[in-house]
Amino acid sequence: WANRDRFVLSNGHGSMLLYSLLHLTGYDLPIEEIKNFRQLHSKTPGHPEYGYAPGVETTTGPLGQGISNAVGMALAEKVLAAQFNKPEHNLVDHHTYTFLGDGCLMEGISHEVCSLAGTLKLGKLIAFYDDNGISIDGDVAGVDGDGGWFTDDTPARFESYGWQVIPAVDGHDSDAIDAAIKQAQACEKPTLICCKTIIGFGSPNKQGKEDCHGAPLGADEIALTREQLGWDYGAFEIPEDYYSAWNGVAKGQAEQSAWNQQFAAYQSAYPELAAEFERRTQDELPADFSDKADAYIRDCQEKMEKVASRKASQNCLNAFGPLLPELLGGSADLAGSNLTIWSGCKDISGDNADGNYLYYGVREFGMSAIMNGIALHGGFINYGATFLMFMEYARNAVRMAALMKQQSIFVYTHDSIGLGEDGPTHQPVEQLSALRATPNLHTWRPCDTVESAVSWKTAIERNDGPSALVFSRQGLAPMARSDEQLRNVSRGGYTLRKANDAQAIIIATGSEVELATTAADQLAEKGIAVSVVSMPCAEIFCEQDKAYQESVLPHAIRARVAVEALHADYWHKFVGLDGRVVGMTSFGESAPGGVLMKEFGFTVENVVAKVLETLG
Repeated sequence: WANRDRFVLSNGHGSMLLYSLLHLTGYDLPIEEIKNFRQLHSKTPGHPEYGYAPGVETTTGPLGQGISNAVGMALAEKVLAAQFNKPEHNLVDHHTYTFLGDGCLMEGISHEVCSLAGTLKLGKLIAFYDDNGISIDGDVAGVDGDGGWFTDDTPARFESYGWQVIPAVDGHDSDAIDAAIKQAQACEKPTLICCKTIIGFGSPNKQGKEDCHGAPLGADEIALTREQLGWDYGAFEIPEDYYSAWNGVAKGQAEQSAWNQQFAAYQSAYPELAAEFERRTQDELPADFSDKADAYIRDCQEKMEKVASRKASQNCLNAFGPLLPELLGGSADLAGSNLTIWSGCKDISGDNADGNYLYYGVREFGMSAIMNGIALHGGFINYGATFLMFMEYARNAVRMAALMKQQSIFVYTHDSIGLGEDGPTHQPVEQLSALRATPNLHTWRPCDTVESAVSWKTAIERNDGPSALVFSRQGLAPMARSDEQLRNVSRGGYTLRKANDAQAIIIATGSEVELATTAADQLAEKGIAVSVVSMPCAEIFCEQDKAYQESVLPHAIRARVAVEALHADYWHKFVGLDGRVVGMTSFGESAPGGVLMKEFGFTVENVVAKVLETLG
């Protein structure tokens, strides 16, 4: 239900702790699933995975991303509360709790997100630091002050972020923990509860040592631990009175019922807001969105404007933003370059969360993982932007979005060597291949305003995975299309220029589509019929039925050339052994974009020559 508390196990290698508690508290996770731990198709994989066991709010394992997701969830709660709560109706009012360990705190992403959480005053975020001082390699602080690799003053670090810190809590004392939680709940700042614990607690020979970090205790040590803890029951044997004491179903049902009554009162007082809340938390788009978006796409086709696709993206936000109150955007300190701010943007701050735009700062990885937390929480369609090159900083969060099938929209601008003078440190080459190689990620590289609008519409309507929208810095020429071609843009790839009795096909994306059409025109003057295929989203094209794929890329036409100002390797599966690829096989250079395009072979003459090569 929408107002439940969320719990995130950021140190996901402790998954069995979470599974055990879900089982004991009455979730649909029977003891057979506990016995099936880490086995094929079980609900209890080695690390918690979203969508397997009920009660698992996010997939964790890559350290630091769980706390980042938790920041996103707490942020979503704060913004949703600001948008819907009324003085007499506290509709959105829940906490996000997270466990994290030394490993999460050593990961750089924890700095990115916890710093931002303090700035945004996410008072409903409560983190438990499992301070056991042990990682896989041993004692993180060294022995007797000698050696070590994690000696930070963690409380001081978090106080500097603007968090409330509750230090030196005995992690094995439930009363002390309960008191700390109550103190945390009363604070308007995020809270770090520092729990001093002993790893392997109760194991006579292994507690406090790295030996029990990721390895079984062994039969003999298990027997000794049972004796030490006074546990007289066998493996997987849990007395009924323990089940009764732990079961939280009745308490949860009572809290949900009370909130349902609260929501009913809210519906009576604010019927339109209540309907909007239900729509958004059930991941439903406004009923008229699709039709209005299609009308905008047709308008783009009619206007035939030459603009950079990053500007076309901003135009889409101005068109779609007013239709989508759930749209929540941001950029990693590049708003003026990514063009992510639209006319209806309102900043979110620590003191005023009633907005729809976040200044993430230079935190690409943190931004992307926070976005995943927002998506998991629900109530928003969120996008975040940076340069395509700096996707590298965030790649694992993008992968996690795809793994969890979450609707995060990653916006990447300055998409090729065409960005020019900033040079190879900022010019992407292999990044697009990495995105396209990620399962369940749709990667769009549009060639004009129309394809840009279709990419945004498709990403907004997609609810089973993330999208990467890749836009240019330089202006792109508009392409003429028939009604059928306009419809086919959403199929990922389509024949933009169809030649009768085509002898060859040129496949292109983004800024190189104009290059492809010009080359086809020159070849036509030589009496060579060439079709041009625009493929803004190869993943979606590959999902189409075989008949459609054959209509776009007929097997009989083996003379194929792919043109894209990024890494060449991806396109060989489309052109085959007889084809050619005009692409990048090295890093770029610092020079004006047009000069670089010529230097690396992105010219009409070179494309024509490659087509002629394929024809023998």
